[in-house]
Amino acid sequence: MSGPNPTMQALVLHEASPSLALQLQELPVPSIGASEVLVEVEYVGLNHIDARLGAEGFCRWQYPHVLGIDAVGTVVEAPVGVFPKRGTRVIFTTSLADQGVLKRYTKVANYAVAEVPESIPSAVAATLPNAGMTALAALDKIQLQAGESIYINSGCGAVAHFAIQYARQRGAKVFVSAPEREHERIKGLGADVVFASTEEQLARDIKHELGPDGFDTILNSCGGDTFVTDLAHLRFGGRIACLNGFAEIPQELLFSRAPIIAAVSLGGAWLANSLCAQQKLSFMGQQLLQDVGSGKIQAPGHRILPFDTELVGEALRQLYQQSTAVRPVVAVKPR
Repeated sequence: MSGPNPTMQALVLHEASPSLALQLQELPVPSIGASEVLVEVEYVGLNHIDARLGAEGFCRWQYPHVLGIDAVGTVVEAPVGVFPKRGTRVIFTTSLADQGVLKRYTKVANYAVAEVPESIPSAVAATLPNAGMTALAALDKIQLQAGESIYINSGCGAVAHFAIQYARQRGAKVFVSAPEREHERIKGLGADVVFASTEEQLARDIKHELGPDGFDTILNSCGGDTFVTDLAHLRFGGRIACLNGFAEIPQELLFSRAPIIAAVSLGGAWLANSLCAQQKLSFMGQQLLQDVGSGKIQAPGHRILPFDTELVGEALRQLYQQSTAVRPVVAVKPR
């Protein structure tokens, strides 16, 4: 980097608020450690978790805080002998506890990145990390097997986009709930059955499909009370993955289902300071890139936003209100 104290532009949040009001601010370019690389950020993929924590706050944040955990960029500085070398294009998802990636430069552990092949555009690659890795981690946690059923409770979300495809490829029968306008798209991803998303209709449809039995596995992405609702649709001894915490489980339901409950948290790789888990993020990134590059997995649709406080803030407010099949991707420094 040029100059003794180089700075960069960043989009910062000065307080947690549903207004998600961002400001453009000059910040110091981060200095890297022995096992870190400095990345010039090209694109940032926005996630629902960015919007939710931006609106509600996170216990480890200090303000002003830079949002964003998914990025694609080019390595511009690396210690001698550290891979990836300068000029390598990489994707990664970063720690929730640290400053985010809506800025010109960021540092990341070298063992947590995945190299992007030339065949995949940077804006497409930016849609993959957090959602794709979460889907892979969830399916591994519930040990989904060929011939089993899986219910995904929010078909419009980014995680569902990947989970539907990977579950189908593992030979599972895939059930999804979503608004009717999304049914055709979701079936195109590989869902066998798509339910209406209204609670009353959903209960009737599930009973029609499964009778008195429940699903072998469930992926609950919404958390809270929806977890308890989903748990009622699980077979006895079934397996359920939860991405966003859950409400207290009624004792009768707990005993009548005897569920195996798996909590999924990519951010835990950083919060627990687990080197093994951080390295696994790289492996999952490599798998996503390979699968998208080969056509095995369809990347989500995306729309590109300029590096602008108002437009990025509006996109975050929309994500906070509802899930979307089209991912907002911020062009920080387009390739």
